[in-house]
Amino acid sequence: MERIKPPFRADHVGSILRSEAIKTARAKHEKGELSAGELKAVEDREIEKIVRKQEEVGLKLATDGEYRRSWWHLDFFWGLDGVEKITLPHGIQFHGVETRPEGHKITGKVGFSPSHPMLDHFRFLKSVCRVTPKMCIPAPPVMHFRLPKDGIPKSVYGNIDSFFADLGAAYAKAVKAFYDAGCRYLQFDDTVWAYLCDTAEMKAARERMPMADNLPQIYQDIINTALAAKPADMTITTHVCRGNFKSTWVSQGGYEPIAERLLGGVNYDGYFLEYDTDRSGGFEPLRFLPKGNKAVVLGLVTSKSGVLEKKDDIKRRIDEATKFAALDQFCLSPQCGFASTEEGNILAEDEQWAKFRMIVETAGEVWGKA
Repeated sequence: MERIKPPFRADHVGSILRSEAIKTARAKHEKGELSAGELKAVEDREIEKIVRKQEEVGLKLATDGEYRRSWWHLDFFWGLDGVEKITLPHGIQFHGVETRPEGHKITGKVGFSPSHPMLDHFRFLKSVCRVTPKMCIPAPPVMHFRLPKDGIPKSVYGNIDSFFADLGAAYAKAVKAFYDAGCRYLQFDDTVWAYLCDTAEMKAARERMPMADNLPQIYQDIINTALAAKPADMTITTHVCRGNFKSTWVSQGGYEPIAERLLGGVNYDGYFLEYDTDRSGGFEPLRFLPKGNKAVVLGLVTSKSGVLEKKDDIKRRIDEATKFAALDQFCLSPQCGFASTEEGNILAEDEQWAKFRMIVETAGEVWGKA
């Protein structure tokens, strides 16, 4: 019952705690004490180290840990045509902590250029990987949902439908560009589908955008436009996140409001779903997973704390999930990355790697080793 293509039985979301060498080099670069070339040399060296580490613990995929990024999403957006970096009045409010007040706004027609820096980030990752290189980028709904109220000037887009059309087309170009660069495992990271399950987040959304209640259909259409020409030998998954910053969170609520549409109507190959706390609700929404090749990666191992879960507890929860979908359609991972922003979650590097190791061992015991 081993999977020969992604998502793998033992998988992970993407980001990895930044090493001390990365933190030091980035801080020096910010102060002008390290050139861009010198920073890149440190990043290259540290990324190769964590690729080897992912291979050593038994994972069949490796990411670059998002070591070249400050944020899981904004660095990608800032590299798109027609998008600019801005400073906001406030950061994103998590429970008990607020992020840096950085954001993005639209200043021209949105597009994806072959010079986007993350294509080179992927090419380097692929060059040092012995396992499947996995690239993570933010999903298109995040681009729209996280814009400030005045983030799309009427002078650029008089019609919101034109913006949505360009957004879908830009992501379709991104999919092709990553494929042409050799990427066969791409992930769209997405906080928005979780926000659509949270009554407080939806209330706030209705206050700043008139089409809030139509967003599930709008986002489904944009994503499916992006995926329409995806080659058959490319896997594209999504990670549905409730917020991950310094071990805190934003949204809560089970998947029931969006499960039928997301699992059945959005054309992803796999879904990384958070199930590390009761904020995610029960497994019942998994009944909407269509029989066949689609997979759900159960995020049963928390990335927010260093406490190592017991294998028997994980196996029991996997067994509970099989009441609603077949065991063969499930995989196992942490519920989120370990460092969605460069600050990282509150746990030690050794604790992080122990979790990866335990996931690989547990997956082997549940589904059989390759």
